[in-house]
Amino acid sequence: MPRTLFALIFCFGVLSCNAADSRFQQVSFEASDGGRIQANLYGEGSHGVVLAHGAVFNKESWDSQAVRLADQGLRVLAIDFRGYGVSTVGSEGRALHLDILAAGDYLKQIGCNRVSVVGGSMGGGAAAQAAVLAESGAIHSLILLAHSPIPEPARMQGDKLFIVSEGDGIHRRVEQQFHQAGEPKKLVILKGAAHAQHIFKTDQSEDLFKLISDWLTK
Repeated sequence: MPRTLFALIFCFGVLSCNAADSRFQQVSFEASDGGRIQANLYGEGSHGVVLAHGAVFNKESWDSQAVRLADQGLRVLAIDFRGYGVSTVGSEGRALHLDILAAGDYLKQIGCNRVSVVGGSMGGGAAAQAAVLAESGAIHSLILLAHSPIPEPARMQGDKLFIVSEGDGIHRRVEQQFHQAGEPKKLVILKGAAHAQHIFKTDQSEDLFKLISDWLTK
């Protein structure tokens, strides 16, 4: 292969990678117990959205959705929970809700005046618990994708959207949590049996994204 052609191919590859990397900024912040949380920050705007992954996922699992939400004017923060990637555990161990609270604080520090949280499965449970313990008004809205149940759902603050597949084994527990939660709230049951973020791998993916997008931008 001629050297000039090789150079052009190499440069194109580098430019493509740089263009992809420019979609987000890598950031980190400290939780209240000293845990150091790593995250990818997308977009700009005054409405911040925390994306909280499930147990078999990480912050990169949200990339496609994060880019699309950022294109709608939202500032999106996809976090790696403590113990995932290079995020570190603090003195409170597996207190994942502290990572959500720290993410919300970080978004406010960089100029967001409204914070919403989208959480799937384990991340949904952490988001729900954070909404119980957060200062009043700290969390504007919640989207819980087949979230892990929490002890006191009635104490969750914010506008709450519960989403679960009809064939998901956690379906009934999500419904119970929904009925115990305070207003405003909404429950959406999707077709199929996929769990939480796995729904994005099915033909319900676009319906799920539209539900999330509409709830955040209403």
